[in-house]
Amino acid sequence: MAIKDPQSAPLQVEGNGSSLTAKCWSCGDMRAAHFCNACGHLQPAIPTDYFSFFGLSRKLNIDTASLEKNFYTLSRKLHPDRYTIGDLKERNWSLEKTSQLNDAYRTLRDPIARTEYLLKLEGVHFEEQSKAATEAARTSGKEKKQAIPPDLLEEVFELNMQLEEARANKKLGEVDEDVLRDLQTTKASLEAKYNGMMNELKEYWSQWDAAMERAMRGENADAERKQALDRMLDLLNRRTYIRNLVRDVNEVLGI
Repeated sequence: MAIKDPQSAPLQVEGNGSSLTAKCWSCGDMRAAHFCNACGHLQPAIPTDYFSFFGLSRKLNIDTASLEKNFYTLSRKLHPDRYTIGDLKERNWSLEKTSQLNDAYRTLRDPIARTEYLLKLEGVHFEEQSKAATEAARTSGKEKKQAIPPDLLEEVFELNMQLEEARANKKLGEVDEDVLRDLQTTKASLEAKYNGMMNELKEYWSQWDAAMERAMRGENADAERKQALDRMLDLLNRRTYIRNLVRDVNEVLGI
């Protein structure tokens, strides 16, 4: 997906993504997102989502090479050293916009962070759900529990038996090479599933992007959008679960 020039992109309001027109503080002409089209002056930093900051619609298939190019272009144009002489408010705006730029780029260039951010914009707070579960477990003194993904039930059952046996051997100062070998095999299987999830995630990106295209044409795509969001959330939860299993295996193996 081609990335627009963020300098000439319309201003966006965080949340609903609607266009916002405003006049340049310096010359009164209609301003663009970051610089006035007429006089070139830097414009105030406004609350906006990371996609809008780069002139993007809320789609997940992003040309990361173009994103990087635009990041470095804006980094040079917004650098505070360019505003040491002149209006003080422009220097302050450059600091604010540079902070926005760095946060936006860091999030959008990472496929998982980008997905989590899109979910957050759509009202699904994946990270907060995970933190809330962790905090609840810490407060109650109980172990944090996650629902086992159905496709992992059998593998998790076998893994738990392997882990219990390995931990028991460790306490006794014994080493069972067969158990350790089984753990290594299970770990490799889990890591393969973990790494393969990116392809599955990209399928859901395409589903989401297609639904967004339909919505932009004025068609009702609410069901498709919700389905894509649900699938992405489920995948991220499964991904976290597998990552935690691999962590448990590494702990027992002393890795």
